Amino acid sequence: MTIRRMENVGVVIDDLAAATAFSLELGLELEGQAPVQGRWVDRVVGLDDVRVDVAMVRTPDGHGRLELMKFHTPVATTAEPNAAVNTLGIRRIMFAVQDIEDVLARLRAHGAELIGELERYEDSHRLCYVRGPEGIIVALSERLN
Repeated sequence: MTIRRMENVGVVIDDLAAATAFSLELGLELEGQAPVQGRWVDRVVGLDDVRVDVAMVRTPDGHGRLELMKFHTPVATTAEPNAAVNTLGIRRIMFAVQDIEDVLARLRAHGAELIGELERYEDSHRLCYVRGPEGIIVALSERLN
């Protein structure tokens, strides 16, 4: 087998502080923050003169991580920040939560909005999609049994 695990998901954002605060309110834990630059990163990502600030956040179980990245140079290109959930590409990240209504209330304090509605799937889950800072879509899932 060649793959051992998924290391992280990278999310390019413009407001690192807001995205980090949103992630922490969601229940992710800050693993570290650092500026990144140098010829090595230029070669890895295929860009010149890269200067980026990174915040690494992880799930409480330690198995999932997001790398939040604010590019200073070269300036990040824009994408549609409020793209629909059926837009091609990586569109959302789903997290299992304990109390979905509590999580929603806390995220709303950080500007999050429900995309659709909080719904029940059979007798097993309650689910919803939330749009956070810079259009990031987070799906929440609460197991009922």
